[in-house]
Amino acid sequence: MAASEMTVTVVTPEQTVLETTSSSVVLPLFDGEVGILRGHAPMIGRLGFGEMRLTTPAGTTTLYVDGGFVQIADNVVNVMTNRAMPAAEINAAAAEEQLKAALTQTASGEESIASRQRTLDQARAQLRLAKKGR
Repeated sequence: MAASEMTVTVVTPEQTVLETTSSSVVLPLFDGEVGILRGHAPMIGRLGFGEMRLTTPAGTTTLYVDGGFVQIADNVVNVMTNRAMPAAEINAAAAEEQLKAALTQTASGEESIASRQRTLDQARAQLRLAKKGR
């Protein structure tokens, strides 16, 4: 590992999606975005839905992450998420359908409203990333 790199691991409940070294990582947090370089202070953050960018010697890698948590310590970035996929694999048509269905869904009760909002946020994040890749 080069002096300016850190270890990055992305895991879902099913698999390790990515294990690599990177000189920088940008993650969507629940309340914004965070950029991480080597030597970043230790932290734990709640992820939002959206784009994760990694800079490696081979170039930039972009993934969609579906919420979860990030832990940063000792130049190791661990991302734990429900779902992670290369941005190029996002199905824009399916995300559009998910958005339309959520917009027409009638929500009642606190749990139902939260579920509807989560679905809206996921679909919108996927669409933003799919359109960005065009």
